[in-house]
Formats: sequence, structure tokens, C-alpha cells
Amino acid sequence: MILTSGTATASPKTQKFLAHEHQLLIDGHWVPATTGKSFDVVNPADGTTIASVAEGGQEDINKAVAAARKAFESGPWHTMTASERGKLIWKLADLMDQHIEEFAEIESLDNGKPKAVAQAADVPLAIDLFRYMAGWATKIEGTTIPISVPYLSGAEFHSYTLREPVGVVGQIIPWNFPLLMAAWKLGPALATGCTIVLKVAEETPLSALRLGQLIQEAGFPPGVINIITGFGETAGAALSAHPDVDKIAFTGSTEVGKLIVKAAGDTNLKKVTLELGGKSPNVILPDADLPSAIAGAANAIFFNHGQCCCAGSRLFVHRSQFDQVVEGVAEEAKKIKLGPGMHPDSGMGPMVSQIQQDRVCGYLEAGLHEGATAVVGGKKHEGAGYFVEPTVLVDTHPQMKVIQEEIFGPVVAAVPFDDIEEVVATANNSIYGLAAAVWSKDISKAHRIAKRLKAGTVWVNCYNVFDASLPFGGYKQSGWGREMGHEAIDLYTQTKAVTVQLA
Repeated sequence: MILTSGTATASPKTQKFLAHEHQLLIDGHWVPATTGKSFDVVNPADGTTIASVAEGGQEDINKAVAAARKAFESGPWHTMTASERGKLIWKLADLMDQHIEEFAEIESLDNGKPKAVAQAADVPLAIDLFRYMAGWATKIEGTTIPISVPYLSGAEFHSYTLREPVGVVGQIIPWNFPLLMAAWKLGPALATGCTIVLKVAEETPLSALRLGQLIQEAGFPPGVINIITGFGETAGAALSAHPDVDKIAFTGSTEVGKLIVKAAGDTNLKKVTLELGGKSPNVILPDADLPSAIAGAANAIFFNHGQCCCAGSRLFVHRSQFDQVVEGVAEEAKKIKLGPGMHPDSGMGPMVSQIQQDRVCGYLEAGLHEGATAVVGGKKHEGAGYFVEPTVLVDTHPQMKVIQEEIFGPVVAAVPFDDIEEVVATANNSIYGLAAAVWSKDISKAHRIAKRLKAGTVWVNCYNVFDASLPFGGYKQSGWGREMGHEAIDLYTQTKAVTVQLA
């Protein structure tokens, strides 16, 4: 365990940002919460307070939605050309590019993830997403449709479709990839011409607030992007149920996703997209390249401390190689150095909060009580911070909570199998369907299995490969709709059919 590091190791720019008074961004202005309340932001590596942010609530959501509505209906955003919108989004990406290290430090201190990981993955992926979506702004097109109307013989018509922005969008993002999830949500909404109220996770609000400063610097009109910090049961619930919000987009747990669906249905039947939980199967076939598969299986579950909706938390290995793979993944786990994200040698940071640490440890205790064996790990790390040891479980059975439920921590359950039919059926035996992976040298066999797996993303001989052009989302209770790619553009637009009778 590495015990050194903290806010003192951050750059002067980051320390200056943390010392700011962190308010809400509403209608182009930074304002305090209506109630005057604020709450502390904690560094999960040591439990210390690193900042205080405004605690937005119902009235702040009302103000933000009103600002977004005004910007959508009558502000300069309403009259901007698609090219002008695209240039603004690209400018925001360029500004982010100038502050990569600062964003990485903010993510590390706020979320706990290693700075090196945020600097190599989270921040560049967020920048790339904005640039990808900037290009889409000028490529949203309708179609012309030749129609034949039997009951109007001889009449001539010109019919076409328009793709128009949905309108005011409420977006709620999680704490595991704070900046990246903000980009995934904001990018397509801005490209299509929507206006936004972004409610960020209370555990990790800081990178979105820093992004808000760059949004102002880029020159987005007031009210186009409003950023609210606050709690889910107040600000999040108010946004989900608001009658003047046209669409809600949420990333988080399936349980909360169901509440959002109910809130949307009980008010104005607003459009809803959801990217929810997962219990992703990772299947290693007998002909796989084992060194690559072992390293990939470790990355699948230990990346981002296992706090990843698509984490490969169910590892299926052919019985003939089961012991070898389990030993290999356990050895990879033993190599990981737990420590504060700001330490240069840290391989895995803490859970985002004590609540999350307790949740993960609760699953570990339940699994061990029900008969599972921890080959490595199996408990929290005693001392400062919310650390949980990377864990490999064996001797599980299908009814165990550690097999059925999303743990959202660095815990993988390894299960042997004997034939392909068995493993495909077992892999699909889940309420979730977010991601899956297959490892095999037989690419034809891998393609056939990929087709049968009920998941929105299937990786073959790799894991955690993301790109702005690839749609991401789930089957079953892993959600509705897709993030990224042109599918995301489709979900922020609606189709209008226009028919004109020609003289």
C-alpha cells in the first residue's frame, strides 16, 4: 500500500481551481444554490475534504430548465448554423487539449483513479468525443420520399423529412468516469442543437465544473449548457420529473434507471435513454492465446478499480485450463499497487466513497459466507482511504449474489465450463446485457459466439476498447438506446415528415 500523495502534489493550476468557490452554472452565470447550501467533496484516497460545491435543488433545476428553454426557443443558439455549432464544439475540445494534465489531476483527486490512467484514457477520449460530434453537426440530414396516395389520383406531392433537435435535455451522469460521461452526454446533444441541464454526480462534481469554465471560454451562448451539482434524490429527481424537459439521458444503476422511467412517464412522457448496469461475461475458449487472455481478463475487471458498468466480472474458462487462467489472473492482481491516484506508482486507487467500499465488501462477505473462495484479495485494505483489494473468487454457484448482481468493484468470479453450448447459455443467464468478450484463435468460432451473446458490445481477443464512432449501450436491463456513434445523434433528434401538394 502506498501511503504518500494528496492534494499537495497537484499542479498550481489544479490547486487554484480546487480553492475556488464552486457554484452552479445557470444561464451563463455562476450562481450559488437558491438555499445557500453547499456540500464537501472528499478525496477517497484519504478521506480529506478537497473542495466545497453548491448543493442545487428543485428551484435551481427550475431555473436551469427555464434558461435552457429560453436558449432553445429564442437565444442565439436557435439561429446558429450547424457549421457554427460544430466550430464551438471543436473549440471546446481544443481548450480541453490545453488542460489535459489539470483534468487528469482533478479526476484523480475527485474519483480516486490513477492520474496516469486519466491522462492517457479518460481525458483524451473525452476530447476525441467532442471532435467526433463536432463533425456530425453538419451531417444531420433528412430524406425525400416519393409517395403514392391511392385516394388522390392525379395529385402530385413533394414529401421530405427533417431531423430536428429534441429540445431541452436533462442529463444525469455517474461518478466512475466523470469527465468522459459528461462528454458522452454533451457531445451529441450539442451537435444536434439541443440545450442541456447537466446534473453531475455528487461524489465527483469537479471536472464538470472545470469543463463549465471552458464552455464559457469557448463562447457557448448563455443557457445552452447549465451545470447543476447536487444530490440524486433532490436535483436528479426534480430534473427527471420536470414537465418542461423533453428528454432525459441517464447513466447509472438499473435501480435508479427504473425510477427515472417512472418519473418521466408520470409527467410528460419525455423521451428517455438509459445506460445502466452490467454483469459482463468474459469467455476464454481452449484455443485462446492464454497470456493475452489472462492479461485481458485482469484488465477487464481491474480497470478503473472495477467501477465500470461493462467490467468483465464473470470469467468463464474451459475446465482444461481453468486452474492456469485463475492462477494467472491472481498473479496479475498481486502485481497491482494500491495507492492514491496522484502517486506515480499507483496501479489502483480507492473506491469512490466509503459507501461504495462498504457495498463491495458486503458482496465479498456474502460470497465467502455462501461458499466462494478468494484466491487473492477478498477484503478491504485497512487504513486511510476507501481501498478494496483486487479479488478473484472461485467455487461459486449460479445463485450467488456475486454471480447475479453487479458489484461495481475489483471482484471477478471465475467459473469453469465444459462446452460452448453450456457457456453461451450461462453467459446469457443474466438480467443484464451490456458487454461481453470472447478469446479464441479460431476467428470463425469467435464470430459465431459473438452473434449469440446477448450484449450491446462484444469484444473479441480484447477488452475495454472504446471509440467515439462505436455505439455503446445494452440489451435487457442494461438500458435503452446507445451512447456514441451516429445512434447517439439519432436519439437526440426527432423526425418530422413534410408533404407539399404541387400545383
